Amino acid sequence: MIRDEQYIDFLNGRTFMTLTGILLALVAMLAAGQAPESDAGNGIFFEMPTVLVEPGLPSALLNVACLVGIGALMLLINKVFSFVRSMTCIFVSAFFLLELAVPVTSCVFNTGTALCLILVLEVLTLFASYEDLHSQGRIFLTMAILAAACLWQWAFVILIPAFALGFMYMRAMDFRGFLAMLLGLVTPFWIVIGLGIVNPLTDFKPLEINAVWDTLDLSQMRLLITWAAMVAVLAVVLTVMNLMTILNYRLQFRVYNAFFIIVTLLSVVAMCVDYRDMLVFLPLLNLCLAIQIAHSFTLSNQPKRHYVMWVFVAITLAVGFSSLAL
Repeated sequence: MIRDEQYIDFLNGRTFMTLTGILLALVAMLAAGQAPESDAGNGIFFEMPTVLVEPGLPSALLNVACLVGIGALMLLINKVFSFVRSMTCIFVSAFFLLELAVPVTSCVFNTGTALCLILVLEVLTLFASYEDLHSQGRIFLTMAILAAACLWQWAFVILIPAFALGFMYMRAMDFRGFLAMLLGLVTPFWIVIGLGIVNPLTDFKPLEINAVWDTLDLSQMRLLITWAAMVAVLAVVLTVMNLMTILNYRLQFRVYNAFFIIVTLLSVVAMCVDYRDMLVFLPLLNLCLAIQIAHSFTLSNQPKRHYVMWVFVAITLAVGFSSLAL
């Protein structure tokens, strides 16, 4: 008879992660070509469609490759900085399961995946700056990249306050760091305006806010809104529950996880305020929820906790394959 410890080890291990990755790829390929029409979203000066590569098998494979890359980077970050208390792969497995639950985000390379990928890449820079007051270069580069992304897609704006607060929490922000942050934010605008690429008076595109509650009567949005609401509520609930335990650990561990809490809250607010970009923010929220699931699983001493994880697996698979049938 298989013991509880063996189930827990399996869920923490690479085999389970590999299986969830295969399922993600399967769902993405089955849903390839079924993505919604590309909505030409806009940034401060330019337009960038929500779907970056036209729906089809190449787009699905590219998106899956990026999602796998995000998982690999998260494993690397945890190995180097230990933001989860255990060497586990369960947060990557949970991220893959959450992504396959909504095939429209997994079957096509989209802005949401790009947003999530940039977040993970910049987290490496952020965590490396812990208690380093000579991080002006990292701060400048991070803010310049985010400001440049905002020129094409307003959704990237939510990462600017997240990383600004993140560098403060890392104790890497002094007066020189603050100046580096301002210069980083200004530089992309300086370049495109200075070279005459854009005219700030005629090319400026304001943020279009579309509240989610304005579309609750649309039947085609109900499943997505219901699932996104469940993900958001679960992310917030688990964050609060885990926070009670995380506060008892060393400062560096608390600081690392404070950043993901900030990203979680900003993602929830952004999804509520702007329903049009809900699919853009959902992968970001999926990643944050996956991290909280990992905390709940690794910080708990309950021997039967694997039952909860099996329920989570069953729900995500049911939602994912049900979405394919609609």
